[in-house]
Amino acid sequence: MPENIFFIEKMIRKTAYTYWIITGLLLLATSLSFLDRQVLSVSILKIKEDLDISDVGYGFINAGFLVSYAVMFTMGGLLIDRYGSRLGLAFSVGFWSFATILHSISNSVFHFGLFRFLLGVGEGGCFPGAIKAVLEWVPKNKHALANGIAIGGSALGAVIAPPLCVYLLGNVGWRALFLITGGFGFIWLALWLFFTRRSEQPILSPADEPAATGEIAEKKNNLPALLRNKEVKVFVVIRFLLDPIFYFYMFWIPKYLNESHSLSLETIGGILWIPFLALGFGNVLGGWLSDFVFRKTADLNLARKLVMCIAALLTIPVLSVGFIHSYTVVIVLMAIAFFAHGLWITNYITSISDLFGKQTTSTVVGLSGSAGAISSLVLNPLIGYIVSNYSYNPMWWYAGAMYPVAFIIFLRFIPRIESKNLIHSAV
Repeated sequence: MPENIFFIEKMIRKTAYTYWIITGLLLLATSLSFLDRQVLSVSILKIKEDLDISDVGYGFINAGFLVSYAVMFTMGGLLIDRYGSRLGLAFSVGFWSFATILHSISNSVFHFGLFRFLLGVGEGGCFPGAIKAVLEWVPKNKHALANGIAIGGSALGAVIAPPLCVYLLGNVGWRALFLITGGFGFIWLALWLFFTRRSEQPILSPADEPAATGEIAEKKNNLPALLRNKEVKVFVVIRFLLDPIFYFYMFWIPKYLNESHSLSLETIGGILWIPFLALGFGNVLGGWLSDFVFRKTADLNLARKLVMCIAALLTIPVLSVGFIHSYTVVIVLMAIAFFAHGLWITNYITSISDLFGKQTTSTVVGLSGSAGAISSLVLNPLIGYIVSNYSYNPMWWYAGAMYPVAFIIFLRFIPRIESKNLIHSAV
């Protein structure tokens, strides 16, 4: 009898140890994803000294990424739902890391556009794969926190990117910079394949298996059925409205600070990590707070929507950014906005897993991500035109208004977030 108890305790410890290692690797994967995206937005100021790239050309380079990202977000979600997170994330990270390395041989807008396209092909599977891995490895009552940590890696990558890129640009140049950052992905790949061996897969209890909504449970990966589902449409519309805001932040803030506040590349690299650090805190705190409310109330709907409401309210001050002359105040407002986005996106994605379960979550995450990328794809070249001929103000107004609008849509069309396993998974 004591031997049996010892064995059970050992297995419990091993399972907890394993799923937190996996969560940590997911954090690193999303870190690399955003690091590899941010490298260009920081180094473009140096690249433009060597190559003739206009603002409109830069907009089209970013569009190259968004075209493939839009397609592969959905396709990656479908494939990862079919083949699992282990193989899906291995392919995704390996492919985009190779694409990052290819940036080092670019000599024109066409080259950068092509390699950004390939980067998007690989990165499309990252977030659907991360959410799928949480479902496969982590108990239900820790899903929001695990998702927050995994998604929070994007903030870590973005925090690291500016100072790392500025340092490497000054010491090895922009071409070697892409070689180095691309190489990080292959180190991650070896660790991922080692720690996700089948022998390490934990056995989750039935209470940890998320329930799927009726139509989706019957048809699983049937894409037409998903597209007819009301909840899917709501998640897709929300990402379509909101994703251009974060792409605007990610691609254009360095140029905005340089042009509107006359900050040097070194100064930008020294402060741009602050909003992204706030994003990471928002991701993790949003997951922790949501899980805490869930454990205390057993009300999944309240747990997710309370945090999303707080997030929507915190974005409103962004409306004033265009009228502020102090870059310090701008960075503070950006930090609040990024923190709010972290709260929002963690609970938004966790709500998808609550509603759609293990069989289709990656696909729904993929569909919504594709919608956001398509919206951003249309908008990014337009941003270049607006910035060149008018100002950044229209984007600040849009960014400050749309999260509250999206939350109202969410409340109206998804009145309840529920899981069949609510009672069991809350304990």
